[in-house]
Amino acid sequence: MNEEKIKKFEDHSHCPVRLVMSRFGDKWSILVLTLLGDEEVLRFNEMRKFLKDISQKMLTVTLRSLEADGLVKRTIYPEIPPRVEYQLTDLGRSLLPFVTQMLAWASDNMELIMENRKIYEKAT
Repeated sequence: MNEEKIKKFEDHSHCPVRLVMSRFGDKWSILVLTLLGDEEVLRFNEMRKFLKDISQKMLTVTLRSLEADGLVKRTIYPEIPPRVEYQLTDLGRSLLPFVTQMLAWASDNMELIMENRKIYEKAT
């Protein structure tokens, strides 16, 4: 690896892989992005129904992070009770094909990965 490539990854504050992937690379962000890609517009509790094992706090943190990065748009309607809806932004939609490819890869290779994990566990 040449010196220029090494420097690119040394600088934590400017490394695109670390900056971007750290924000949406967790399992919940990927699932929320995929869900919003499928459903287009969802309310908070609708997302909780789809993602049964996510806590309310974790969904809130995930949505705020995705919103801060401009991947998800939050719309508050001045009603009583207030209605809040979430949807992907253009930036979020532009990410969706890559997320979809990654999920397809995971699905295609999950069986082999699980077998490799078993082999590794037996060897260690």
